[in-house]
Amino acid sequence: MMDYPLTLPHILERAGRYFPKAQIVSRLPDKSLHRTTYREFHRRAKALAESLCKAGLKKGDRVATLMWNHYAHHEAYFGIPAAGGVLHTLNLRLHPNDLEYIVNNAGDRFLIVDDVLLPVLEQFRSRANFERVFVVNHSGARLPAGLEDYNDLLATATGEFAYPRIEEREASGMCYTSGTTGRPRGVVYSHRSTVLHSYNCVLASSMHIAASDVVVPVVPMFHANAWGIPYATTMMGASLVFPGPYLDGESLLNLFESENVTLSAGVPTVWLAVLQLLEREPTRWKLAKGLRLAVGGSAAPESMIRAFDRLGITVLHAWGMTETSPVATVATLKPEMERLSADERYAYRAKQGYAMPFVEMRVVSDDGKEVASDGKAMGEIQVRGPYITGKYFGMEPTPDKFTADGWLRTGDVATIDEEGYIRITDRTKDLIKSGGEWISSVDLENAIMGHPAVAEAAVIAIPDPKWDERPLAVIVLKEGARASAGDINRFLEGKFAKWWLPDEYVFAESIPRTSTGKFLKSALRETYGKRGAGAAAKSKVG
Repeated sequence: MMDYPLTLPHILERAGRYFPKAQIVSRLPDKSLHRTTYREFHRRAKALAESLCKAGLKKGDRVATLMWNHYAHHEAYFGIPAAGGVLHTLNLRLHPNDLEYIVNNAGDRFLIVDDVLLPVLEQFRSRANFERVFVVNHSGARLPAGLEDYNDLLATATGEFAYPRIEEREASGMCYTSGTTGRPRGVVYSHRSTVLHSYNCVLASSMHIAASDVVVPVVPMFHANAWGIPYATTMMGASLVFPGPYLDGESLLNLFESENVTLSAGVPTVWLAVLQLLEREPTRWKLAKGLRLAVGGSAAPESMIRAFDRLGITVLHAWGMTETSPVATVATLKPEMERLSADERYAYRAKQGYAMPFVEMRVVSDDGKEVASDGKAMGEIQVRGPYITGKYFGMEPTPDKFTADGWLRTGDVATIDEEGYIRITDRTKDLIKSGGEWISSVDLENAIMGHPAVAEAAVIAIPDPKWDERPLAVIVLKEGARASAGDINRFLEGKFAKWWLPDEYVFAESIPRTSTGKFLKSALRETYGKRGAGAAAKSKVG
């Protein structure tokens, strides 16, 4: 067989050659819609590659992006690696001190930034070492001194660009973890790993992306490659619709309706907000028939999956992390499972699924042995494969992150059943140990969110003099709804052993989130972790 490299320029050329008329739509900061095609995207991405080379980019140099999801960020996804550079997406929601650390640790030479994000940049720019900063100037306003216009950069290209020789194992991109438990760590993706991940994303047993699809990546392009969706969608020639900075339920649903969207992807908190809108106004939205919503980042409640089904919308439950590119599992049903009862099928769909091709997975207990595949025994998920990171940028593998035999330690605690489906029960740091027994905060959260009055719920451990730890639930009620601690407790009875049920409840207006939209439990522990803290907001059961 030919020694043919798996690299991103092939996907870029394929899109321009075979799908030149496919649409790319972006909602801009002023809420207007920018429309272009793959033909123009192909031209501009190659112009970016050429102009970066003219600016002095060398193979392996890092080019950072500080942008929302839109057409120019899509160009950077392909133009930077096509020049031999490394796309480094910056999480715009991180603290300026973290951004300073990340860009200097990565050694970023250039930066491409949205004009609306210049205030974010100014908070750490003086401490960063960017040689040049290029601004995607949506407003057309005059730029501050020392900054250059992105379109002026592209205008330096002649259109006669020849791709440099790129080996498939060379770096194409990098992303840093969110740093909620220490300094952010860099994960470097290769051309090969990104191409293989793209293939897995388009499989029928995965997100099933085809040229006929219209895809909205709600998941940020600054986090974990937007779950690989921009690469996979471009590879298949599907239309792309970028939401820009408007990720609220109403903005998303308006976009879904106007653009006849067939597939989108985001974290559960995004879809819970969308669901609440649809439940309040079920006749307002005319969604494309067969809309699919990929959900990951944290466990999706079974109640949410059932509720979307009633609206004719299918939820695809997946699992992964920055270190796994990220999609490692998807909870699609096997053919023989169609004969199961509805409740049994929902139970499988509420799990995180089984491993994607070429992803090896095991669940390991504290004693280092694989747990039984009985759907009950819990252990840490460990993975390896061609698009799983083998070490963090600038660091050698350490025992807390990698096993001696080369598996990534994910820190996610799960069960695995005889069919190979995993069910995330917690992060190792979020498990509750009460009287020597483990309680899953995720299981409790998802059950509580099945109550008709509850919009969101997060469960944390609080100290207990007798049992060591006990669960406390922080709950946000739906608009206009009412429920007491006793109501929630009665709803949970029969679903769990009595000793699993929370001793205390907090009814709050909102739950703090991480930079990627997950519940920020460290903040909840700081606020409610000590008995007596926030006592006025607590309701004790019993």
